[in-house]
Amino acid sequence: MELVKQIDHDMVAAMKARDTERTSTLRMVKAALKNKEIDKRAPLTDAEAQQVFATMIKQRKDSIEQFQRGNRPELAAKEAREIVLIEGYLPKTIGEEELKKFVEEALAGTSFGPKDMGAAMKAVQAKIQEAGARADGRRLSELVKGKLQLGAGSPEPGASSPEPGAGSQ
Repeated sequence: MELVKQIDHDMVAAMKARDTERTSTLRMVKAALKNKEIDKRAPLTDAEAQQVFATMIKQRKDSIEQFQRGNRPELAAKEAREIVLIEGYLPKTIGEEELKKFVEEALAGTSFGPKDMGAAMKAVQAKIQEAGARADGRRLSELVKGKLQLGAGSPEPGASSPEPGAGSQ
């Protein structure tokens, strides 16, 4: 609920400052939050508001890609500025090295295999949320998948596979 109030407050400040681009973006954000609230039929929690923000950022990234293909750099730049504004309301995004550390910590001592991708992703995401951060889902998925495939191999380098017929044929 606090994020929704923050958006309202910032929108009023942007209107008073006559910042049309910021006001426009915040109105769009507020409308998206209100639509989600109407769909849910209850006030949004901060986590749900953050999901709305993440969806809006993803939409804008797709739009940037389309505008660049259509040779419309001015529209792509506008979308990029909107992303920066929306990201200001989200927890900080962790970098590559921190992300690797979270994956290592969350999966250390577990027996997840390649078939346990969903459970492994949930474990890592829970660890990241505990830290009050967020991560790029695509990159996180790649790292978890790589870690699970490494862990799916032999427990020791050079050891034979326990499954019969699990070699090259």
